[in-house]
Amino acid sequence: MFTGLVEELGSIKAITKSAKSAKITIKATKVLEGVKLGDSISTNGVCLTVTDFSTNYFTVDVMAETMRRSNLKNLSSGDEINLERALRLGDRLGGHMVSGHIDGVGSISKYENEDNSVWITIKTPPELLKYIIEKGSIAIDGVSLTVAYVDDICFKVSIIPHTKDVTTLLTKKIGDEVNLECDMVGKYIEKLVSVKEEKNTKKDIDLKFLSENGFM
Repeated sequence: MFTGLVEELGSIKAITKSAKSAKITIKATKVLEGVKLGDSISTNGVCLTVTDFSTNYFTVDVMAETMRRSNLKNLSSGDEINLERALRLGDRLGGHMVSGHIDGVGSISKYENEDNSVWITIKTPPELLKYIIEKGSIAIDGVSLTVAYVDDICFKVSIIPHTKDVTTLLTKKIGDEVNLECDMVGKYIEKLVSVKEEKNTKKDIDLKFLSENGFM
């Protein structure tokens, strides 16, 4: 579990891609403090497991499902990425609860400057937009942000100078993909409601039901 507060900008040291999966080695320092094999590190918002590390890098394996659902497939050597260590019990929860399980990707369609902030418009598939609400939380490439606007094709967030300085969000080009993780609460509510509706539509098979439907 993560907070969506980026601790460090890492960079891709090496990436080896197979037909569907990949092995990525990432240069870093801060997130390696106290690291152990098997630890989880959020990499552009994706929860990945440390399989090897040294004083200035760590290596992760990326399975095919993660490559399909995230922008990790677009990474190249030298690219910067947002990094965050897993949340520990007792840590402050300054962002929001982020699982590191990406729902999908959106694409940056517009930047707008407004005083000390920058608005980012992200074109988003409808299957993800249904979970995004105004003033709700969203994780973009692992960065916890507040949704300031949403319609049926996109949503917008506003970036303050600090977020600009410590994340990769404003280094991207128009059309670049970003990883999106919607607030998990909405997904759980949808599941519970759908199960309840399905249960309510089922009818008990009794003598009256059989008679009404011509079986008796």
